[in-house]
Amino acid sequence: MTDHLPHVARSDARDNRARILEAARAVFGEEGLSVPMREIARHAGVGPATLYRHFPTKRDLIGETFAEQRRACHGIVRDALADSDPWHGFRSLVEQICELHAHSRGFADAFMTAYPEAMDFAADREPVLRAVAELARRAQETGRLRSGFVVDDLILMLMAHRGVQDAPRDARLVASRRFAAYVIEAFRAVPGTAPSPPLPQAPHLRLTFSPVTP
Repeated sequence: MTDHLPHVARSDARDNRARILEAARAVFGEEGLSVPMREIARHAGVGPATLYRHFPTKRDLIGETFAEQRRACHGIVRDALADSDPWHGFRSLVEQICELHAHSRGFADAFMTAYPEAMDFAADREPVLRAVAELARRAQETGRLRSGFVVDDLILMLMAHRGVQDAPRDARLVASRRFAAYVIEAFRAVPGTAPSPPLPQAPHLRLTFSPVTP
């Protein structure tokens, strides 16, 4: 009988951890990262002590909650850089990053803002921005991407894309795909046509800092 108790305890702990992560994905995904930890515990049906035993800090919880999206982000970048058609790689990266953001307000928050609890995501942003710069250089050399594009334009696009989260849940993915299609069309250069008028000066964008919500 006593040999059975540690197994039950471990099973309960795994169940609690899974419930916490499921609640975090749902709540952060819908409401963003400002939701306090006690609200995650309430949705998971566990006490705050149980939550903090599994995830001592909000940073720990956010990192584990969006681990799958972070891996997907790295895969998107790798595939885009490996594409033999630079314009296709660039277009695919924009479409798929928008789609990742559309699925979760929390992931978009972590990726686009400098939440103190989500600073690990800086390691994801930098490869994406470097990949965009390299893909843009290649696509511009082929004449498919307008010459005025700069990396800050992608940041500006993703800032605007966050408005998709205000759409009804069942319309967000469709809205995201349409938004991405319009933006890609705006970035496209059409060989054999007159050059596009020069764009206004690009803003030098910085990630915004958000308050800590324990």
